[in-house]
Amino acid sequence: MEVDILFQLADLSEPRGRVGLVDIDKIAPLEEGALPYNLAEVQRQQQSGGDLSRSVLIQVAESAYRFTLGSVAGAVGATAVYPIDLVKTRMQNQRSSGSFVGELMYKNSFDCFKKVVRYEGFFGLYRGLVPQLLGVAPEKAIKLTVNDFVRGKAMQKDGTVPLPLEILAGGCAGGSQVIFTNPLEIVKIRLQVAGEITTGPRVSALSVIRDLGLFGLYKGAKACFLRDIPFSAIYFPCYAHVKAGLADEEGRVGPGRLLLAGAVAGMPAASLVTPADVIKTRLQVAARAGQTTYNGLIDCFWKILREEGPRAFWKGAGARVFRSSPQFGVTLVTYELLQRWFYIDFGGHGQDFHRTTTEQVLFGYKPSGSEPPPKSRISLPAPSPDHIGGYRLAVATFAGIESKFGLHLPRFQVTASPTSDHP
Repeated sequence: MEVDILFQLADLSEPRGRVGLVDIDKIAPLEEGALPYNLAEVQRQQQSGGDLSRSVLIQVAESAYRFTLGSVAGAVGATAVYPIDLVKTRMQNQRSSGSFVGELMYKNSFDCFKKVVRYEGFFGLYRGLVPQLLGVAPEKAIKLTVNDFVRGKAMQKDGTVPLPLEILAGGCAGGSQVIFTNPLEIVKIRLQVAGEITTGPRVSALSVIRDLGLFGLYKGAKACFLRDIPFSAIYFPCYAHVKAGLADEEGRVGPGRLLLAGAVAGMPAASLVTPADVIKTRLQVAARAGQTTYNGLIDCFWKILREEGPRAFWKGAGARVFRSSPQFGVTLVTYELLQRWFYIDFGGHGQDFHRTTTEQVLFGYKPSGSEPPPKSRISLPAPSPDHIGGYRLAVATFAGIESKFGLHLPRFQVTASPTSDHP
């Protein structure tokens, strides 16, 4: 009877008197995301055999290779936009009132740029670049690793991460980098503003470290936390959602769309935390004779508000926004070019199966094993290594036959064969 019903259903669309795979698919279509058994099995084998054939040394060498390329690309990106960062720092440190120096040194960011080039030369735009370059690779590695770790712990069974937990992951990532980046930040900032003073001893990174001491290098750390935690809490969720929205039908995101996603995510993140960045800059620079000094984050906030007004908290906001997007784009393009120029094949199933955390977050590649296993319409028992050839096809064909076609047969049980004493 069941067989007759099957043929009747197949003949509803096209009376041919036979049943094919197309008819089966029409009667019992695959659920969304499921694959036919043969394709699902191929994907399972490809995903499970990724790193098994590669030695630990090869995997370590590949990770070092990816990390080196990412560090070089990050350094190139930071160097390309560093003049904007220097202009931002000098604009934030400029006092409009409450200072012995009453005359404004810079009218705006463009005026600041021109005066730096005129009086300090082109290389004056790159004062303090070395500390910035030293911190690029560790900063990105710490931040992205923590974000990836927290997102992985917060991931639901369906592969999604709730928005509050995405924000938490970004905030944890931003806070984790401060312990390493704050000393480099304060050295960089003091070198950036040192060019404004033509008299006095020459300021170098070593002299700044000697003057501050170990604990002095963490001056302004609270303001650094106040800036970096909200920045990453805004940036990472925005970037993830914008990138997902720009993906094509196959889930891939091209370099141009990655750049757009980074730019869109960087705009609110960079601009909204500008007040905390202004406070951090004021706390970390060396106050000159006659300038207002600050005794902590709260004292700095109230003195700036009272002496310069609320607009002072948004100094350098435009420079922060225009620095973030080009830096991401230059880093992305540089990384892609380095991969082409210095390509090394480490084996495995293609590049997409072995990406570092930095690449996964910055360049949109999913980590190996992050995709759910392919689903099949047929649930099969574990394959036996003792069977070869058409065993898989036979199991798929006869699975559940004891209760099909009107039959109710007992399941066959394998009994242990008696042991023989004969050789």
